Amino acid sequence: MSTTFLVLTVIGDDRPGLVEQLAAAISSHRGNWLESSMAHLAGKFAGIVEVSVATDDAAALRSALGALPTLKVTVEEAGSGAPSHKGRRLTLSLVGHDRIGIVREVSQVLARHAVNVEALNTFTASAPMSAEVLFHAQAELQAAESLDARALKSDLERISDDLMVDITLDEVVKI
Repeated sequence: MSTTFLVLTVIGDDRPGLVEQLAAAISSHRGNWLESSMAHLAGKFAGIVEVSVATDDAAALRSALGALPTLKVTVEEAGSGAPSHKGRRLTLSLVGHDRIGIVREVSQVLARHAVNVEALNTFTASAPMSAEVLFHAQAELQAAESLDARALKSDLERISDDLMVDITLDEVVKI
């Protein structure tokens, strides 16, 4: 029996029971919930889910997901290549005054150094001693073994000064 791997993107107006509705549709079609990331943003529930399902059941699962009344679910077949966890693993933390363009400028530097963003979480919050809004970002990154970490840090420090943000880049040590 062959297996199909699907990646679902999900969005809907946030309310209790949405995850259960999605999980019920998946399990009733003998799908296996593998990985997910979900969040409440601006009154919406949004997520991404990886599911494995017997190839014979994939069409029925797709149909059931498309018929969910309170969620918009987009289904795509997962890429055939296994994710590569080879290379260097890095974490990036950023805190600074909120302004337009922070993510764009940081992501441009990462792309120039062929650094892949595997996870990115951002939020804004009031500064502890003032009413100023601070932008916070946490990222998990992956790069080739040949990455010139000094050049990457130098480029990040340069934009850190321009953006007036604090950026910390750390390498995840393999155990």
